[in-house]
Amino acid sequence: MFRETIYALSSGALPSGVAVIRISGPAVQNILRQMAVAVPAARSAALRELRTKSGILLDHALVLYFQAPASFTGEDVAELQVHGGKATVAAILQELSTFDDTRLAEAGEFSRRAFLNGKMDLTAAEALSDLISAETELQRRLAIANADGKQRDLYQGWRRSLLNARALIEAELDFADEADVPGSVSDQVWSSVQALHQDILNHIDGYRAGEIVREGFRVVLAGRPNAGKSSLLNVLAKRDVAIVTDIPGTTRDLVEVTLDLSGLKIILTDTAGLRDTDDVVERIGVDRALEATRTADLILHLDDGTGEPVKIDADCPDLKIATKADIRHLAGSTHDLAIAARTGAGVDELEEAIRKIAAEAAQPAEGVVPTRARQVSLLRRAASHLQVAAQSDALDLELRAEELRLAEYALGKIVGAVDSEELLGVIFSEFCIGK
Repeated sequence: MFRETIYALSSGALPSGVAVIRISGPAVQNILRQMAVAVPAARSAALRELRTKSGILLDHALVLYFQAPASFTGEDVAELQVHGGKATVAAILQELSTFDDTRLAEAGEFSRRAFLNGKMDLTAAEALSDLISAETELQRRLAIANADGKQRDLYQGWRRSLLNARALIEAELDFADEADVPGSVSDQVWSSVQALHQDILNHIDGYRAGEIVREGFRVVLAGRPNAGKSSLLNVLAKRDVAIVTDIPGTTRDLVEVTLDLSGLKIILTDTAGLRDTDDVVERIGVDRALEATRTADLILHLDDGTGEPVKIDADCPDLKIATKADIRHLAGSTHDLAIAARTGAGVDELEEAIRKIAAEAAQPAEGVVPTRARQVSLLRRAASHLQVAAQSDALDLELRAEELRLAEYALGKIVGAVDSEELLGVIFSEFCIGK
């Protein structure tokens, strides 16, 4: 139970039609009695006048009360739906600050209290943060699935399997002479531990797909100067993002734009033309272009046929695109597609090709996948302990059992069953204030 009551504006930027002020903690009922005359019935909206302690009218508001533990934070919670003027909200927040043991909430503090009060696990908290920041339909779907407990259920199921395995080992160690205790646990435990080890490795493989959904699929436009990269970027973005001229070397830095293709976030990056140059600034741009190709998920290698295509070494798929097809025909070429940015010819086909490649890369995220580097690190740690336990036949049984305990501990840290205050501070500081 927290001693302090926290409050914050939980809705969007002001001014707005309606603003929602959230209050959580032991002083909620007292605040409602003094500011709104009485505590409304739990989970029922009541229209009330909000007044200061001295009786000055602040606003007319819809007041909702959620009685502990049936609330988002697990504490007494009130939500004040007030008019969204800056002065109105400021006056109400100022009045809340006059009550004993109340203060403005820190970033993510409502969610942190929900976690500490057992209302959600860490994977659900992280998914809630993703849900708030979701920009595309696939991001929303992934976040809502994890917020609904799919990750938690998977990891907790693995922990239960390890608990059962450890129980069998303990039984053999402590009661080996008893008739009703199974014999060697090898057949019962180590094969299932090996299978769990493989399940975790397969699960880790899905991280990249989850990362693509959360962070975006990176598509880099690369090629010689004046190959049509900036023109294509503007056409795909449907607005003038990059400067287009006939002068080679116009683009000196990376220019990014974000698209939503069938619910998937696509990050398009225009780059400097790849060529040898004595211009110091352009050389920096070329270096950045090459670095962008090394971190890309897909490279669009543009070629207008005016020079030898540049060689791009990258460990990702690439599409060879013949550009300026309205004025130049690259006969006998090995290009995947031909486009004309000026007329739009071939652009729809290119968009569809990008969408298909991105969708295939993100497809594993339709299941349960890890969504944070923190989760992957702990999963790898658990897998490492399981590998030692399953494959080290020469180790004493007690030491192999300890490896299973360490694996279970690592899985517990993912959901927050065991965790440190420092880690919680890092996780919840990424939330917005009011959540």
